[in-house]
This record gives sequence, C-alpha cells and structure tokens, in this order.
Amino acid sequence: MEVIPAVDLMDGKCVRLSQGKFDQVTVFADNPVEMALKWESEGASRLHVVDLNGSRVGAPAETDTIRRITASVNIPVQVGGGIRHLESARLLLDLGVDRVIIGTSAALDPELSGAIFEELGDHAVLGVDARDGQVAVKGWEETTSEEAVAFAVRMQKLGARRVIYTDISRDGMMQGANIEAMRRMAVALDIPVIASGGVTSLEDIRRLRDIEIDGVEGAILGKALYLGVLSLPEAIAEAAWK
Repeated sequence: MEVIPAVDLMDGKCVRLSQGKFDQVTVFADNPVEMALKWESEGASRLHVVDLNGSRVGAPAETDTIRRITASVNIPVQVGGGIRHLESARLLLDLGVDRVIIGTSAALDPELSGAIFEELGDHAVLGVDARDGQVAVKGWEETTSEEAVAFAVRMQKLGARRVIYTDISRDGMMQGANIEAMRRMAVALDIPVIASGGVTSLEDIRRLRDIEIDGVEGAILGKALYLGVLSLPEAIAEAAWK
C-alpha cells in the first residue's frame, strides 16, 4: 500500500485545515517546495498537493508553487483543488503534474467529468469528499444529497479509473481514519481507492493495509506528519509489511 504525504497550499504556504474549515488554518511552512523535498527525502513515492484557494474559486490558484514543486522533486505529484474544466486539468499536466483530481466538477457536471476521464485516462483521479456519507463540493463548503458510494459507482461507469475518498469529519482532527467507510467504498468499486482523512497512527496504517485486498491501494497522510505524531519512514515501512 502506498503512503502519500499531503502538501496543502494556501497563499503560497504549506498549511493544514481542520475538517476543511478555512477559518481553522495552521501554517506549517512558508516554503512548500522545501516541505515537498523533505517528504521525498524520507521515502515518499508520490506527493498529494491540494490547492485550497483553487477549491474555493473554481480554478487553479497556486500554479506557480505547483510548478516549482514539480520541477524540484523526482517523484510524481497529484494535484486537486479547483479543477472544474478540462483546460484547468491540461494546464496542471503541462506544469508537470502526474495526476489531476476531479471533484466538484464531477459532482455538478457528470458529462464534463466523463469527457475528462476519457481524455486523460490514468492521469485523472476522482475525488470523493464526504460529510456524514454525503458528497461535499466547492471546497467542502456545500453538501449535496447524493450518497458518496453511489456517486463513486456512477462516476466509475463514466470512466473514472481511481478514487481518492476523504472523510471530511476526520480530516485534520487526529481521531483516526474511518476504516469501515473506506472498506465500503472499496468493496463497491472495481477501481482502486486511496484513503484520506484522519490517518493518524501506525494502527490506522495497519487497518488500511488489512483492507488492501478489498481495493484500498494507498493512504494520504497530513496533519499527523506535520505534528510529528507519525513518522513517514515508519508509515511507509508499516504499509509495506506483509
């Protein structure tokens, strides 16, 4: 199972939010490139970058920082936040991004998301963000009436090849991952699932590794790494244990 450290961007800095709330932000680094290089030096095989301002305005907002990150590291970078048009996805890929994460646009315009999945293939990842099991959109500020698993199944039929599933209630709260929700999502789909939200301990890593057989191929780590509660090398070693 792949362990993927997160680098969340806001105003050119590396930050973390609690439950996606923009009024609960902590700055962890003034230079996100240095943070990206730190995670690479500690063994990361991929980076998860989130353009937080982009998620609010509906278009990439941290392109200069993203370009500097992709130019500085030698590992693939996946980026989410504000990718609601095919042109935005192409822009990020041209900046050296390996995967773009399609979230709100997929929820609000399935025809568009289908076109993106068809054109970009494995370079497009479906982002399913859920609050109380319902799909959340627009930087997690609004919740739809659609159930997360049903939404993901619908998007799989439109061509999605991979899913990042985030439990918003756990994100940044240091309360542990919602393992059962991740398992339900993975079992319902025929495509791989990357777990996100609340991964805090080696026990979380072990429990996610146990459902790798159901289709969970990775876990995104954020606040636990930045607070030093979880060591990236230890998490990587635990995820690889057989």
